[in-house]
Amino acid sequence: MNPFTYSRPGDIDEAISLFSAGSRYIAGGTNLLDLMKENVTRPAGLIDITRLPLHDIEETAQGGLRIGALVSNSDLAWDPRIEQRYPLLAKAILAGASPQLRNMATTGGNLLQRTRCYYFYDTGTPCNKREPGTGCSARDGLNRIHAILGHSPECIAVHPSDMCVAMAALEAMVIVQGAGGERRIPFADFHRLPGDTPELDNNLEDGELITALELPAQSFADHSAYLKVRDRASYAFALVSVAAALEMKDGTIHAARIALGGVAHKPWRKPAAEALLTDQPATPESFEQAADVLLEGASGFNDNAFKIELARRSIVRALSEAAAGDAQ
Repeated sequence: MNPFTYSRPGDIDEAISLFSAGSRYIAGGTNLLDLMKENVTRPAGLIDITRLPLHDIEETAQGGLRIGALVSNSDLAWDPRIEQRYPLLAKAILAGASPQLRNMATTGGNLLQRTRCYYFYDTGTPCNKREPGTGCSARDGLNRIHAILGHSPECIAVHPSDMCVAMAALEAMVIVQGAGGERRIPFADFHRLPGDTPELDNNLEDGELITALELPAQSFADHSAYLKVRDRASYAFALVSVAAALEMKDGTIHAARIALGGVAHKPWRKPAAEALLTDQPATPESFEQAADVLLEGASGFNDNAFKIELARRSIVRALSEAAAGDAQ
C-alpha cells in the first residue's frame, strides 16, 4: 500500500488551495483507481471533489448548454435536452463503458482518461508515457489498437474516450479554474499529441480543475451519427470511431464536422476535410474525398495498418448515416 493523504473540500477555491505536487483530484475514480491499483499512478494526495457544486446542466445565454464537471455520464446521456438537441453526444456516451461505469464516471473525468495501451499499464515494460525516456514498447510489440495518425517516435498510444470524440465534433469549450483564475479552452486545444512529451495528455496547468463544459447552440441535431467499430458489441474500446455532424438543406451540405476516435493520442479533426464538404452534395463521392483528406499522413505498424482502410470506410458510412438522418 502506498500512503497518501485524503481531503474532501466543500468549495472550488478550497479544492484548488489543497492541491500540491503529487496530488490528484478524484470524483468517480473509474480510471484513477485502476491506475493506482496497477501502480501506474502513485498520488501523494487525493482531493475528493464530489461535494463541489458542479452537478448541474444549465442553459447558456448563447443558446447552448453548460455541463457541470461532476454530471455523471449516465445523467448526461439521458438528459432530455442532450437527447433532443445533441443526440451525437448521447450516442457517443452510450457507446462507451458499461451502465455501472457510466453511473460513476463524470463529465470532467472523462476528459482525463488515460490510454489503455497494454504497455502503459504493464509496469514491467518500458513506456515513455509512464516513465519518460525509457522507450515505447508498442512500436515493435502488440500494436493492433494503436495510433495511425499524429503519433511520434516516443509514443503511439490512443485516447480511449467516446464522449470526447463527440465533444470535439461539437466544438465544446472546456472551463477550468486554478490559482490564477478561470480559463476557457477550446476542445481542440485541450488534449495533446505525444510529440516528445508523451507523458502529458492535456494542456491543463498544475492544480487546474475542470469545472464545466459548454456546448454551442449549433447542435447538428437533425443530421449526426456516431459510429464505433470494436471487437465486440459491448464494453470494448474503439478500433475506430467517427462522430459525424452535418447541416444540410435540399441535399447540399452547408457545414460539416468530423472527428475520429481510436486513431490518435487525441480526438482527430482536420478542418480542411470539413471545408471540402461545404456547399457540396451529400454523396459517397464527396464523403470519400473528405476521408482521403482527413487521413492524409496516416501510417500503421505491424498489427494496425488495417485501421487506415477501416477508418476510411467508417468515415464514409458515418457521413452517409448523418446525411440520411437515420443513424442507429
